[in-house]
Amino acid sequence: MAGSPDLWARWGEWNKNNARGMKGGEALILELNRIVHSSGIASPVTSRRGLKARLRYLDSAAGRTALAEQGVTPRTLRSWMSGKATPSQASRERIDAAYWTRRRENLIKSGWLARHLDNNGRGRRMEIYPVDQTRVEAKYRRPLSDRSITVRYIWADLVDAWATRNESLIDEIWDDVISDLDSDYNAYAYVSAIGIGA
Repeated sequence: MAGSPDLWARWGEWNKNNARGMKGGEALILELNRIVHSSGIASPVTSRRGLKARLRYLDSAAGRTALAEQGVTPRTLRSWMSGKATPSQASRERIDAAYWTRRRENLIKSGWLARHLDNNGRGRRMEIYPVDQTRVEAKYRRPLSDRSITVRYIWADLVDAWATRNESLIDEIWDDVISDLDSDYNAYAYVSAIGIGA
């Protein structure tokens, strides 16, 4: 990790004995993606309702640009909007990709995501699940437990780093989060997952 090169130094390489997990920063990225997806249109793009909702959401200049970036031509879009044609499965996947791209951009640009996570300065509860040691031989297992902490003041920086896909900054932010744990904070540099109560 960029912020703390000595993490896991006391225990050696974190996955040396078949522990499974990922960098904490990667887990943060996955959790932010989950939050964005859970706040969007619930109906799948394969359903009539889900398809219509996505097309309505994309009915703007920015939405049409997102569709064009996925390879959808203006003519094809007009035929879908008028009901003269129905998108194929491959086209539905392109519509879905365009929708989630726009949804992500809108949540960032509006500031909703950062405000939602900051929770008026109260922050959010974060569950930290340590690396999975089920495949690790008993004599090499480390005594790690799930941790739960309230995290404040990082959210605007985290969303900015996530928006610009700045993984090294996200790693540094993760270092800040786990430094609030205790003297064994370095054991949580790598995790199996995290959950944010949002």
